[in-house]
Amino acid sequence: MKNKNTLVAVIAAAVASAAFVYAGEAGKSVVLAKSDLKWKAMGNAGVAAAPVSGNMEKGSSRFFLKYPVGLVTPLHHHTANHHVTMISGTVTLTVGGKQHRLGPGAYFMLADRAAHVAKVEGNEDAIMFIHAEAPWDVVMAK
Repeated sequence: MKNKNTLVAVIAAAVASAAFVYAGEAGKSVVLAKSDLKWKAMGNAGVAAAPVSGNMEKGSSRFFLKYPVGLVTPLHHHTANHHVTMISGTVTLTVGGKQHRLGPGAYFMLADRAAHVAKVEGNEDAIMFIHAEAPWDVVMAK
């Protein structure tokens, strides 16, 4: 029960943070319940995103990103610097040859097109809250 309460608190904090950022941009407050999130397939391996504010294709944005159990991304980077807070699940993130096991409440920021691999561990989908500072893209390593 404690883990469930912690998860609810982390999700609430992420949504509240997103609403605060969005309010500064648009001049009005936004409150979203988990049930209000509109998940959209990202076109590969069960990955989905739920936008909160901004436009992922055109500029700075905030969104939830869901990786399914067992997903291992290929080595890739994003053009945008981005801030990530883990909401649920466990991801092993490999950046610069170093592995980081991250669970709910963990934070990381990737800048300067840092190449990385993410592997979803355990039996729970990984959900992250992301603030991308520029348009969101995924650039596979060659």
